[in-house]
Amino acid sequence: MAEMQPIAHIHTDFPTKFGIPRQSGLIAELRAQIYFEPAYRIPEAFRGLEGYSHLWLLWEFSESICDRWSPTVKPPRLGGNKRMGVFATRSPFRPNPIGLSCVRLEEVALYTPEGPILYVSGADLMDGTPIYDIKPYLPYADCVADAVGGFADQVKDYGLQVEFPIELLDLIPVEKRAALMGVLEQDPRPGYRHEEGRMFGVEFAGFDVRFTVSEGILTVREIEKLGD
Repeated sequence: MAEMQPIAHIHTDFPTKFGIPRQSGLIAELRAQIYFEPAYRIPEAFRGLEGYSHLWLLWEFSESICDRWSPTVKPPRLGGNKRMGVFATRSPFRPNPIGLSCVRLEEVALYTPEGPILYVSGADLMDGTPIYDIKPYLPYADCVADAVGGFADQVKDYGLQVEFPIELLDLIPVEKRAALMGVLEQDPRPGYRHEEGRMFGVEFAGFDVRFTVSEGILTVREIEKLGD
């Protein structure tokens, strides 16, 4: 079997795994760009792509590669304590570290100094994640109206109320605020660490945003610009 090689890498606002949405499409305001490797910077390879609204990304859990795999994992949305079968989850700790995400295609820029660039939204990938393939989303085939979501349906509406002091919100660029609010509402704490009142931090768009959570309310406490 031929060894797969990345065709592209994605640029997002998440320099680490912490805080990334647990599914694609949950936060529409998250913007990302896909840059292609030199061998794939061929405009003809993208002919017709602009006619689609959404894409499937096949990518590598590059930060979760391990020598061994477990038949059961602990989904964060179940509190990080209950084990489920790995094939019943989207855990990154799999026999093969392959991820699948559906994103909205915002723009196809074919002729840039870096070659073709795809601008997408709703991605749940860390900055620099390698992408192995891109396929168009087909509504007539990929959307199943009567599909059942298993145990994931029980927690799909989970979210936190966010209190963001205006003096701290003003430190965040306007175009990044809605996306950051969405990230915080989704509760970026690790599933196994939900201590009330504990200070957590998430790195997003060049900022370290520190917060506490108590009784379902996330309160932003501090913001530090990274690199200063």
